[in-house]
Amino acid sequence: MTTTPTVVLVHGAFADAGSWSGVVTELRSHGIPVVAAANPLRGLASDAAYIAAVASRIDGPVVLVGHSYGGALITVAGTAENVVGLVYIAAYVPDEGESLGELQGRFPLSPLVSNLREGVYPVAGEETAVEVTIAAEKFPEIFAADVPADVTEVLAVAQRPLSTTVFTETAAAAAWRTKPSWALVAGADQAINPDVERFGAERAGATTVELDGASHAVAVSRPKEVAALIVDAVTATTR
Repeated sequence: MTTTPTVVLVHGAFADAGSWSGVVTELRSHGIPVVAAANPLRGLASDAAYIAAVASRIDGPVVLVGHSYGGALITVAGTAENVVGLVYIAAYVPDEGESLGELQGRFPLSPLVSNLREGVYPVAGEETAVEVTIAAEKFPEIFAADVPADVTEVLAVAQRPLSTTVFTETAAAAAWRTKPSWALVAGADQAINPDVERFGAERAGATTVELDGASHAVAVSRPKEVAALIVDAVTATTR
């Protein structure tokens, strides 16, 4: 008897699990079990541990799918025993011991970097930490240029902030070294330099597709194409 892997979708910064809605619908139409996980966005190690725990609770094989910063999380969490494949969607693909700042620093910075807005939030005791969001007026062109304006207006005000610690923490593992991987490069991405996505995918030996004109919010704007790549990964890892 064959077992179809469960797909666990991991969103990135400035978004939530609802950003996968169109992809979820497509995957379910193929009879693929799917979970859209809530990413805490508080730190690479702790977020990856959370995603690994989500995967480990699933009875049977899992394909992890990460968008943007979520790619870094599946890279670490993908070492969980029941993870059989990794799919990167407009994502960071770090190596073991590498930070996102180091990976991103290999290439010219995207427009995102100069359009982040900082805020503080409380942590243990009386300490505070720093989190960032995208300037609301710049959100459409940077994050979702190919998404209808009425949708981007909602996405802009519903942003989930990202702790800045994620850029300096190093990845504790690189699951792509032992697990098969797939990658989608968003050709018009203004949040992550597409060359960062291409470099990571090539280094990981990922089966890669590129969507010309696709924004960072490719899972929202082009869910059928995103789901098609995930279906390929599921088909290849079904045993």
